Amino acid sequence: MNLLPKTHKEFSEKDYWNKFFKKRGNQAFEWYGEYLELCGQLHKYIKPRDVILMPGCGNSGLSADLYDVGYEHITNIDVSEVVIKQMNAINSHRTGMKFLVMDALNTTFPDDSFNVVLDKGTLDALMPDDSEETVKSIDKYFHEIKRVLKLGGRFVCITLLQSHILSKLLEVFCDNAWMFRVVRCHEAEEKNAENGDGPTLPVFVVVATKFRAMPQQILEVCMAGDKMMRVQTADEVKSYVKSAQDTAFVTNGLAKTSLDENEVSLDLMQPGDDNPRYTLYVVDQKRSQAINKYAVFIVPQGRESEWLFGTPAGRRQLQDSARFGRLIVAALRRGHTFASLDAVKEELAHAAKMLTPLGYTGQIPFLSLGSDVGRRVKVFEGSSQFSGGYVVEDVDVEGATHRRLEFLDNQFLVQSEAKMKTIKKKNKTKLVVDFGYISLYHSFMCVGVQLSKVTDLSNVAVLGLGGGSLCMFLRKCYDDVKVTAVDIDQAMLDIARDHFELQTDENLEVQIKDGLDFLKDEVKSGKRYEAILFDMDNKDPTLGLSCPPKQFLEDAVLEDVKNVLTENGHFILNLVCRDTELQQSIMETLKKHFKHLTTVKLFEEVNEIVLATNSNNLYTNDAFDQAIRDLNTAARNKKLVNVRCVDIKDFLQSVTIIS
Repeated sequence: MNLLPKTHKEFSEKDYWNKFFKKRGNQAFEWYGEYLELCGQLHKYIKPRDVILMPGCGNSGLSADLYDVGYEHITNIDVSEVVIKQMNAINSHRTGMKFLVMDALNTTFPDDSFNVVLDKGTLDALMPDDSEETVKSIDKYFHEIKRVLKLGGRFVCITLLQSHILSKLLEVFCDNAWMFRVVRCHEAEEKNAENGDGPTLPVFVVVATKFRAMPQQILEVCMAGDKMMRVQTADEVKSYVKSAQDTAFVTNGLAKTSLDENEVSLDLMQPGDDNPRYTLYVVDQKRSQAINKYAVFIVPQGRESEWLFGTPAGRRQLQDSARFGRLIVAALRRGHTFASLDAVKEELAHAAKMLTPLGYTGQIPFLSLGSDVGRRVKVFEGSSQFSGGYVVEDVDVEGATHRRLEFLDNQFLVQSEAKMKTIKKKNKTKLVVDFGYISLYHSFMCVGVQLSKVTDLSNVAVLGLGGGSLCMFLRKCYDDVKVTAVDIDQAMLDIARDHFELQTDENLEVQIKDGLDFLKDEVKSGKRYEAILFDMDNKDPTLGLSCPPKQFLEDAVLEDVKNVLTENGHFILNLVCRDTELQQSIMETLKKHFKHLTTVKLFEEVNEIVLATNSNNLYTNDAFDQAIRDLNTAARNKKLVNVRCVDIKDFLQSVTIIS
């Protein structure tokens, strides 16, 4: 039985509704939620003593539900004789409630008769489009509403707020004689989602309150929670509503389909805040591979940039390990306070329901690494000429404090990291940098430095200082290595000294200089280096290349690198490239300048370490084995590590010798 109109225009036609209600019989048809989902909003704006008009009541049970909880002054009107006859019969015992056959466009009530006009879907039915004919009709409707409302009375409209309807509402009520408010009704949306056949648009409650002329118009919106936000213009109201509708369109679509091997992300914002509070990653896998259908994984604060949570491949592995058909990975964004894990679960509950895959019922499991939301402590925040805004913060990782430098224009990439340790001094504990801890990719770069140590005194240049962790490890590990760090940004040197305990001396100097100029100057001076390391980030987000800047891989620059290296020297490149074709092009360019190439691909990192040399000594597994043993021995002798800083097996499994 087809109970919905074939065309939108039929929504506003009397004959359609008579046929509709004959087919439905006495079964109520609730377009936008029932009393239980709407009462939270309705009770805020309607008092039990109010005299209420419900235009276009249909056979909704809403007025009966309101009557039964104490709202006894309700008049219901509808153009359909059929439905009014039905409703009079059903509600015969509700003696204070009236059901009248009447056209909402031309009522017979005196002026100022009602405290509230409660419209549940009637406006949407009367205004299927914004044609000239429809607008003439809807103008009559609004004229009647304004006429019958008392001063201080409210027009309360439950609607889907399609753009033409919102525009008309703002045109009619956006002046100094009305306070205009739009509230999103999440409870009704969730009920519709549970039913599986509800509208794909959010449900809104519009409240227009009639006043004498006020000094200025009052416009308010509430898109989440109970926080009402004052806005200045009608366009702002439209923007907030459209944002909610666009998001709902996406989440409804995701609820009804599977992404298979892809993922999408959504930012969740607090009203009035442009800084996302959460980022949600929706990760699907083929149903045949899944044991569990659905879960939400909450990433503790500060951990969102780690490979497992901060990359598509990592999130896929996280999902595969638990074998969920759909996994929502929720990252807690910087700049917000999160009271507890339970509070985060409560905040995410609505979004989790909206993203539930088709056919899933029951409680949604929330997963995390522990029983809290983790810790993120801002140590310092600033801005630099070259990197823009940055933050230094301490986060907890597996029971230890890690200090991280992150650039705010790329918040899911850690620029520098140091592990902190507690020492006792004069019966006081102090948190200091553990110089023996370096990232996995830095430790692999150090293997290249060890291969370069063929003399008692080696010169090593590191282009890209960051927090200085790599440079300090080399300085602490080798007495016979002089490290020259080069960075274009003075702010990086200040950060490294003030927050990562960088110590400069005769064996570790820092030059604030463009790396390209440094290489040219060293070629001219004739100074040679046993190892040149590139560890610089790329500021151009349009390239699939995060490290190094593309200009550092041009032929002229690589020729300078080759000329600055000693005969047996090594070029060591931290390459972060997500563009396969670009990566292959870079490798072909490197082959033109170096006889021997090796790559070390980190499984749980986006980094790829490239080692290049023109030495007569080939890259071999035996050579790498010996270099790793020597590096580990040197680090142990300096008490930087207890056992090793590089695992031989891990390294050799990751190596690809190209030439």
